[in-house]
Amino acid sequence: MHYETHCGNRIKLLFWDGQGFCLYYKVLEKGRFPWPSVADGTARLTAAQLAMLWEGIDWRRPSWTSAPTRVA
Repeated sequence: MHYETHCGNRIKLLFWDGQGFCLYYKVLEKGRFPWPSVADGTARLTAAQLAMLWEGIDWRRPSWTSAPTRVA
């Protein structure tokens, strides 16, 4: 995957799905994407972190909107 941001409120995601490349582009109307720190020119994210980043959620400090319920 390749990521690119511009002004912090836009993100492009280039993804190889095994048959070809998919290009995703998103602009946040409010706020900025919480971008990961880059080491050696590479940003590493888990699938869950990428999903949160794509939704504009700060994956570094996620918080529950309501506490999870316990199942007995």
